Amino acid sequence: MLRPKSVAPSGVTLDQTTLSLEVGGTATLKATVSPAESSDKSVQFSSSDTAIATVTPVQGKVTAVAAGSTTITAITVNGKTATCQVTVTEGA
Repeated sequence: MLRPKSVAPSGVTLDQTTLSLEVGGTATLKATVSPAESSDKSVQFSSSDTAIATVTPVQGKVTAVAAGSTTITAITVNGKTATCQVTVTEGA
């Protein structure tokens, strides 16, 4: 029996490369893995500074915690990355 050929991701992009939120605000980032026929399209999200903004590892939901800037990174199973710069401001 032939097994389907495994296709590794060659890259990942995010639907937003910059994001501005007020403290307490949320937004969800969408990652797109290429090529479309990649065998494993899963990505993990992380925040470079969780004191500024957190992100759910699988869903990509960003929550603004405190004023400042941080980078959200999406990484594929084979290490391809995409980033989004997040700026958090104090609410009015």
